[in-house]
Amino acid sequence: MLLSGIQKWEQRYRNGEKLREEPAPLVVDFTRDLAPGWALDLACGPGRHALYLAARGWRVTAVDGAPTAIDLLRARAVPSSLTIDARRADLEAGEFDFSIEAFDLILACLYLQRDLIPKMKRSLRSEGIVILTALLGEAATPTRVVPGEIRGLFQDWQVLHYREAQGVAELVARKPTPGA
Repeated sequence: MLLSGIQKWEQRYRNGEKLREEPAPLVVDFTRDLAPGWALDLACGPGRHALYLAARGWRVTAVDGAPTAIDLLRARAVPSSLTIDARRADLEAGEFDFSIEAFDLILACLYLQRDLIPKMKRSLRSEGIVILTALLGEAATPTRVVPGEIRGLFQDWQVLHYREAQGVAELVARKPTPGA
């Protein structure tokens, strides 16, 4: 039986994978000095970034298609009284509604869905930050970007960090102020 992407991740979370991971250093480095605001964590898994941000005062909306991931995140947030709006939504099926200019920070770490990028851009407030990481490949695929692709998608933004190394492309960019 062939499993869908969400089914594969669901199985991995049920098997206890990805539960003890620390937040990515890129996320820690670029959010450490930011004033807390509203954050969106796309394909959040069991919540390593959502929990980190919420512990620092951010109001976090965390979205994942795997029910087990959302259940694990909710269970991990409750004992520490962290406020995280954890939502189960299949991003590929368009089940999440991206509000316009609702977030100060959007994360998509090791999750690539090209048609979400314009929605992410619209959902960020002026001067908001996007942190995006994706697997890097020699040819573009649904789950891999080619060298320079992500940077090109944000060429009209202030790029604070861009790196391609060890099979991963990393981007941190700030949304420009309208008219600036």
